[in-house]
Amino acid sequence: MDNKMLQEIAEINQKMIKSFDTLSQIKDVDIASTAKTEVYAEDKLKLYHYDRETEATVKTPVLIVYALVNTYKMLDLQPDRSYIKNIMDLGLDVYLIDWGYPSRADRYLSIDDYVNGYINNCVDVIRKKHKTDKINIISICQGGTLSLIYSALHPSKIKNIVTQVTPVNFDTKDGLLFRWSKDIDYDKLVEGYNGLIPGEFLNEGFAMLKPMMKFQKQQSMVGSLDDKEKLLMFLRMEKWIADSPDQAGECFRQFMKDLYQENKLIKGELMVGGKKVNLKNIKASVLNIYATEDHLVPPAASIPLNENLSCENEAISFKGGHIGVFVGSKSQKELAPKVVDFLKKRDK
Repeated sequence: MDNKMLQEIAEINQKMIKSFDTLSQIKDVDIASTAKTEVYAEDKLKLYHYDRETEATVKTPVLIVYALVNTYKMLDLQPDRSYIKNIMDLGLDVYLIDWGYPSRADRYLSIDDYVNGYINNCVDVIRKKHKTDKINIISICQGGTLSLIYSALHPSKIKNIVTQVTPVNFDTKDGLLFRWSKDIDYDKLVEGYNGLIPGEFLNEGFAMLKPMMKFQKQQSMVGSLDDKEKLLMFLRMEKWIADSPDQAGECFRQFMKDLYQENKLIKGELMVGGKKVNLKNIKASVLNIYATEDHLVPPAASIPLNENLSCENEAISFKGGHIGVFVGSKSQKELAPKVVDFLKKRDK
C-alpha cells in the first residue's frame, strides 16, 4: 500500500470521526422558526400573521398563498435562508395560509371551496383587520394558480399579485409532469385512494421526474457530514420534503383534469363556483416570476400568463430550479428585493 492510499484512508477516518462529533451536536432540526401569531382558523386551515417589531413600510398587507402540496415551511427553512424573513425585513406586513393536513372528511373539498371559501375568508379577515378594500397576494406554484383564479373572480379585493413558479399554461411538453399527466385516469386514482391522495404518493411521483436526484442528495449528505451548518441545511430540507400533506380528492381531481389535461384556465373555459374564470378580469397589477431551470413548472408553463392578462403586468426570470429560487443563497438575495420593490412602487 503506497503513501497516497494511506493518506486517503487517514483523511477518511478523520472525516468519519468528525462526522460522529457533528451528528452528536444536533439534538433537533427546527424549521419555520420566524415568530407568528394565529389570527384565524377554519377546518384544517390556519391564518398566521408574522410578528413585527417595527411598523411595516409598505402599508398594504400581504397574504402568502402556498401550494396545497408540501407545506409553506420551505419559505422559512432557517433564519439566514428565509424568504419570509427577507420580505419582512424589507418592509412587508405578512400573513400566510397554512392549509393544514386534510383527512378523509375533507375528500369532497373542491377548487371552489379553496378559492371562494378559504382564500376569500382569509382575504376578508385581513381586509377587516386593516380597514382596507384591497390587499396584496404573494403566491407560489399551485398557490399561484389558485390565487389567479381568486383574483379573476374577486377583482375588487386584490391590489397586486405576485406569482412565482406558477403553472398557467398546461399544454406544454416541457417537463415530464405535464406529459405524464395527460394519460392518467384521475377518477380511478381518486377512487382507488378512497378520496384522499397520499402525500407519499405525490412525493414518489416527483422523485421519479429526476431519478438521479436521490443519488445526488446522498452525495450531498456524505459531503456535509463533517460540516454542522451544511448538514443542518440538508436535514431541514429533507424534513420539509417528508412533511407532505395528503390531498383532498375532489380538488386534486379537478385540478388535474381541468388544468393539466384540458388546460381550461388559459382557454377561459374553467368553471369555479358556477362562474367562468377569465384571466382578463384581473384588475390587480401582476408580477410573474419563473425559474429558468424549473423541471416541475418549466418557463413554458408560466410565461404565457402575461399575454393572457389585460391588466398591468410584467415577467421576471430567475436562474435556478423550482425550490432553489427560494432557498439558494444567490437567487434568494435577489428575489425578495425584486418582489418588495414591485409592491412598494404600487403601494398607493
